[in-house]
Amino acid sequence: MAGPETGSVPLELERLRRSVDVGFATTRGDLALLLQRADQTDKTLSEHEDRLDTLERGRWPLPSLAAITSCTALAVTLWQSGGR
Repeated sequence: MAGPETGSVPLELERLRRSVDVGFATTRGDLALLLQRADQTDKTLSEHEDRLDTLERGRWPLPSLAAITSCTALAVTLWQSGGR
């Protein structure tokens, strides 16, 4: 603003308001994009958790199998020692 002209102040204020409106619109667009990506990430994470739960339910019960094998080996050892 070069001088205290009465016409230039409202014009500059209007330009400033327009600039702020454009900045807010850009920010809202960026925020909407981030929210969309967050929703997609949540959906993908949920799908992976479901797949992982399915895999965990279908896996071999290795600790139980190891315990049964150990008990069987102990029983066979005791049976062989007692039989001799």
